Amino acid sequence: MRADRLVATLLLMQARGRVTAKEVAAEFETSVATARRDLEALSAAGIPVYPQAGRGGGWQLLGGARTDLSGLTSAEARALFLLVGPAASVVPEAKSALRKLVHALPDSFRTDAEAAAEAVVIDPARWGRPRRAQPPLVTELQVAVIQRRKVRLSYRGWDRDPVERLCDPWGLVEKNEVWYLLGGVDGAQRTFRIERIIWAVVTDEPADRPDDFDLAEAWNRVVRDVNQQRESASTIVVTNTEIVPFLREQFGELAVEDTAIDGHQARVRISAPAEIMLARGLAGWGEYIDVLEPASVRSELMRLGAAIVERNGP
Repeated sequence: MRADRLVATLLLMQARGRVTAKEVAAEFETSVATARRDLEALSAAGIPVYPQAGRGGGWQLLGGARTDLSGLTSAEARALFLLVGPAASVVPEAKSALRKLVHALPDSFRTDAEAAAEAVVIDPARWGRPRRAQPPLVTELQVAVIQRRKVRLSYRGWDRDPVERLCDPWGLVEKNEVWYLLGGVDGAQRTFRIERIIWAVVTDEPADRPDDFDLAEAWNRVVRDVNQQRESASTIVVTNTEIVPFLREQFGELAVEDTAIDGHQARVRISAPAEIMLARGLAGWGEYIDVLEPASVRSELMRLGAAIVERNGP
């Protein structure tokens, strides 16, 4: 007998006050006999669930006890289901949880909550690009975070050989379909891009986590640090105003600052972690841009151009 079905049955009784075994069976797609055994199991476990004999009877919580799902208001319930609803379309566990939450709501809230759950669909994929698959390690790392277990992993940075770490997992973050693990290594906070983790093993060793750790605040600090790193190198170019939106999409909204020169041209400052990344990003726009400074970016563009001609020319 599954514990989640028992919980769902109890929530259903709390929402409706009284149910019959036939109603429970129809709600959870089980037999009447199974529903009756579930109700008897709740009663045997000490929960004040009692059968009511006769016409109009059924099973009822002692005293008609009911719940409004921890005191949620109608507006709060609607906001909750607007948030959870989109996930239910792609995650089976979320769909099951949503159904149980609906049953826990008072009748007066239920219609709006169900409508809210179906009101929004989130499609994170960009036009012309398939949605990025969630890295297989995400599920395993989620378990490690929840159960507070250390993780031994092998990680390859974009510019270095793999290294092995013993990490205290503190939380996971998804940003623009890319997953990150925040954790502690030798007492210091580290950020791992999960798709660069070669392998990971959840150990039986308890993980350490600071008592005052807040995942949202920690991630905000990571974002600030990354934005600062993105400004390590910069270049000034002149280009057509029509090109500026494409540069923003390529380098990032915060990395591009433009000032209009006239109705057709703009002076643009572009930032990136390194000059070579600037040059490689601008190489595809060669016929539309004039690099004013620094000279080192111009030199790198010339080197790239010569390499392209040499490799692909007649």
